Amino acid sequence: MAKNDLGIDLGTANFIVYQQGKGIVLNEPSVVAIERKTGKILAIGTEAKEMFGKTPEDKILAVKPMRDGVIADYTIIAEVLKYFMKKLNKGLFFKCNMVIGIPTKTTSVEQRAVYDAALKAGAKRVHIVLEPTAAAIGIGLDVMKPMGNMIVDIGGGTTDIAVISMGGIVVGDSIKLAGNALDDAIIKGVRRNFGLLIGDTTAEEIKIRIGKVHPDVEDLELEVKGRDAVTGLPRTEVINSTDVYKMIRPVVDNIISRIKLVLEKTPPELSADIVEHGIVLTGGGALLRGIDKAIEEDIGVPCRIADEPLLCVAKGTGKLLEDEELLKNVAVTYEK
Repeated sequence: MAKNDLGIDLGTANFIVYQQGKGIVLNEPSVVAIERKTGKILAIGTEAKEMFGKTPEDKILAVKPMRDGVIADYTIIAEVLKYFMKKLNKGLFFKCNMVIGIPTKTTSVEQRAVYDAALKAGAKRVHIVLEPTAAAIGIGLDVMKPMGNMIVDIGGGTTDIAVISMGGIVVGDSIKLAGNALDDAIIKGVRRNFGLLIGDTTAEEIKIRIGKVHPDVEDLELEVKGRDAVTGLPRTEVINSTDVYKMIRPVVDNIISRIKLVLEKTPPELSADIVEHGIVLTGGGALLRGIDKAIEEDIGVPCRIADEPLLCVAKGTGKLLEDEELLKNVAVTYEK
């Protein structure tokens, strides 16, 4: 494969790109700003996110082209992939091979949409890999061994839960409860408990800076600006980690109950491996303070957070660019 080849994590929250020979070269929010009149893309990533919720609706539209881990707008994703290809080759367009990570429960139609979007963008060859498999490869696990590895990949739109052995997912689940669901719970909780209206960006900031999902984790405070639900005027409120814990713990409990269901369906031999080696958390949601403790306490199985959990899927797609034999074994769509 050529040195310009790309491994891509098309996440609901972040676009992360691995370029062969260079490593992670792009990590930006999954937001695109479009001129409403012409449909022209004005900005992608960080620049577009800064416009989110602040643009004149009749002129500029800030959209998230990935929803719950799948393509919400096929045309925009094709343009986004084309943008990556040009940006990473100093403005020149080049054809390259792509390995793209997608959630476990995507349908064959959704997989085809990703595949077609990449070809439309100008990719030479496209390989689709399930995100838990890519994440496991990204953290250095030998997925081809006859041994059970459990990955819980908590992204923006979906949480992927998978038991991997011999290059495939033996038991898996993908649920639409992840970072965005936690943000929604914070938005509702802040309105209910403090009478304050906040947006997605503020909710995400609260989650990242002071969020916790285990009572023993240190309590922090944050001054939050929003709009009074009654008067409609700007107001500031101080919120602490315990407040956030009460808002988001029910979402985490639902994720834990789905992890238990996957474990219950796992063959006994592989269950024994998981008890010995533990559950590995990847994705941005793994950075939520105390989530490993909460899972370990509720399930009774050791749980650890991968190094740089947000980058695991992209790193895995990058490793697959270097190992065509492994790619053949793990890709769900492999184009020769």
